Amino acid sequence: MCETIVYLPRVHTKKAAVDLIHDAGAVLILRMESAGAAETVARAAVEGGIRVLEIPLTVPDALGAISRLSKEFGDDVLVGAGTVLDEEAARRSVDSGAGLLVTPHVAPDVMAAAREADVAALGGAFTPSEVLASARSGADLVKLFPAEVHGPAYLSSILAPLAHIPVCPTGGVSPDNVGQWVAAGASAVGMASAITKAGGPDYEPAPITLAAARFLARLDEARAV
Repeated sequence: MCETIVYLPRVHTKKAAVDLIHDAGAVLILRMESAGAAETVARAAVEGGIRVLEIPLTVPDALGAISRLSKEFGDDVLVGAGTVLDEEAARRSVDSGAGLLVTPHVAPDVMAAAREADVAALGGAFTPSEVLASARSGADLVKLFPAEVHGPAYLSSILAPLAHIPVCPTGGVSPDNVGQWVAAGASAVGMASAITKAGGPDYEPAPITLAAARFLARLDEARAV
């Protein structure tokens, strides 16, 4: 399928984007079957308070969706690209307006591209060695993925010697366990289905908005402890 891309200037500097991620504490991952579905869910979730969006490049016309949402939301919401596997994908994402690049793996080339473009980067990792390698390669936060495999106790163990590294667990994070992730030391969390599936097969906006607001309320409660 041909991608529809409207190239845009970025609306967030790297510092502003990183500050927003830390402040918001949550990254909504929109791994949907189409760009239209991703945009519909994004708008409803933003109504519920979500301020950081990740659109994986596996979504058809992902770059077009990034471009359109970046233009629509401006400074209010950070729109990023996920599943960025190499430098070329990083550059195309930035050219489309992404203010955040997210990888599922340790990716020094993507981190370098993010640094050059002055955009934020979440670098993937799973083991302690990968967490350190991802941070040293330039990740502003390290994406612990897939986080559900070992759960919050695993994050707590990783951070015992690596407490200086901000980590964003992704995978299996829900309103029911977000407090455990925060208690384990998460600087932010990545989540998806608790919000993206709330509207059912037709992506009804109201339930998505409500799910986003409820998730963020639970997150705020946990961070206030």
